[in-house]
Amino acid sequence: MSGTGRTFAPDAAHGGETLNPETTALVMIEFQNEFVTEGGKLHDAVKGVMTETGMLGKAVEVCAFARKRGMKVIHAPISFKEDMTDNPNKGLGILKGCSDDKLFLAETWNSKICDEMTPAEGDLVVSGKRGLDAFPGTDLEELLVSNKITTVVLGGFLTNCCVESTMRTAYEKGFNVVTLTDCCAGTSMEGHSAATAGTFGMFSQPMTKDEFVAKFQNES
Repeated sequence: MSGTGRTFAPDAAHGGETLNPETTALVMIEFQNEFVTEGGKLHDAVKGVMTETGMLGKAVEVCAFARKRGMKVIHAPISFKEDMTDNPNKGLGILKGCSDDKLFLAETWNSKICDEMTPAEGDLVVSGKRGLDAFPGTDLEELLVSNKITTVVLGGFLTNCCVESTMRTAYEKGFNVVTLTDCCAGTSMEGHSAATAGTFGMFSQPMTKDEFVAKFQNES
């Protein structure tokens, strides 16, 4: 899969379909030490929202629930070469920040998935994520299609950046999209809330972790 174009034709799009564990995958974006763990270069920027929402504990819980119900859990970490030659837009915006501050360097503790979210047996890990959206240049679409996934459930960092970018693309590709509003974090509650209470509803079904669990139990 190239990461461009639609996965499903318009008459086969899955938006709004009933949740089914066999066709549902959680895509957990950038639960890496750089963000999650004390000592990560970006931890101080996100720890306020992480604390206020309790997102890390809730993400761990929802992944455990998903595994027990037979859903796929997919981790989507980002990393760069030290010289940033694989950074797709290192002269502008947030990717410039990644380049200037040497963030998420491959093969380092900073880019490692945090201990709390260590992939379990049967989990999948996306390879090739260098940009914000988890689709372009990666094998995410291939992993979803090969596992017959039609519903994508998103959480992670940053709410209004990588999570939102991935949400928009999943929606455009014809997936059913769920966003877990309390399993995400941004650098401010204002930015986080602008996404969860605003744009998320345009491209997904936003819900809390508990609402997702209850809805899934009711619909499956």
